[in-house]
Amino acid sequence: MPEPLKFSRRLAVLPLFFLMAGCDMVVMSPSGDIAAQQRDLIVISTILMLLIIVPVVFLTLFFAWRYRRSNTSATYDPEWHHSTALEVVIWSAPLAIIIALGAITWISTHKLDPYRPLDRLDAERAIPADAKPLTVEVVALDWKWLFFYPELGVATVNELAAPVDVPLHFKITASSVMNSFYIPALAGQIYAMPGMETKLHAVINKQGEYEGFSANYSGDGFSHMRFKFHGLDRQGFEEWVSRVKTQGTALNRDTYLKLEKPSQREPVRYFARVEDGLYTAILNLCVTPGKMCMQQMMHIDMMGGAGKESAGNREKLEYDNRHSLAEGAPAATHPATGTPARSQQEPQGTGGGEQPMRHPIPRTGAHQGHSMPGMNHESDHENDPAPAQLNH
Repeated sequence: MPEPLKFSRRLAVLPLFFLMAGCDMVVMSPSGDIAAQQRDLIVISTILMLLIIVPVVFLTLFFAWRYRRSNTSATYDPEWHHSTALEVVIWSAPLAIIIALGAITWISTHKLDPYRPLDRLDAERAIPADAKPLTVEVVALDWKWLFFYPELGVATVNELAAPVDVPLHFKITASSVMNSFYIPALAGQIYAMPGMETKLHAVINKQGEYEGFSANYSGDGFSHMRFKFHGLDRQGFEEWVSRVKTQGTALNRDTYLKLEKPSQREPVRYFARVEDGLYTAILNLCVTPGKMCMQQMMHIDMMGGAGKESAGNREKLEYDNRHSLAEGAPAATHPATGTPARSQQEPQGTGGGEQPMRHPIPRTGAHQGHSMPGMNHESDHENDPAPAQLNH
């Protein structure tokens, strides 16, 4: 085959790479102020780096052409070894750019801290003095999203809505493995971890329907762990809340434990009523009856620990195997469930088919004055008898 024809065929494949890259430029064209500031940071950083990259690439090509072997008119000076002016340019220009990038990154890191409350709605509007943030409690489940609206008394699965130009305060946790809460049009991704609470402050400035998903691989159903985020005007948001209350059912501990089981492609669900303290119980890993809340155990540790009676807390603190023992749980394997392993190689630590080693939960060693995950939440078992150690 002639060379020109081969080259033309290879060139014809190039458009496919652009199609594979996708055409969704939401990160560079967001609808929330936090995401817009993050976009500006990307653009500014890229431009600053191109100030060095472009001249270097150009000069590399220029020198290769200028001092090619066939160019006899180029100056040939085999004794040349130093130029003070060239050294100044080579070292001062990158140093100046590094200083500029460092300053911008340091400022942006503090200004765009997800834990920091907002100080503006957008570049031209400050937050009104009487503005009250809308709190949303987010729980990453396997493999769906659960959203609580504590001020409204409702909850949803795989659907999130918020009024435009209203500050949003997200409290984020997970039920089992680590996930990442991400709405590209709203703000950057924030990790969701079991037994811990992360936070995000953001605002949506334009009405529309946006994509939300998990940006951290978490198992079989990860690719379908998506939800819709609706940016609505105030009337539209009130109508949405009314629809949730009209069409929703009740969400209590029993309902949650069924919902918590791994499932894929979960449809949108509405809950018109939510049991008090349910999110706090999820955060402290004590929704299941008989489990001790993490904040109770941390209080015991903070007070110096307990005596021999603490041995009774062992079963109450076994959280991580609650899904592996479920019948038909995805990815649950031998020997915990009796399901044959995918590999013939004996798992490490099983002792040749014996019962798996159970490691005691180590004490955190927390000291007075140090905050721990879940310590700033009120217990949802106010009427339950406290463990004996709490009374010492």
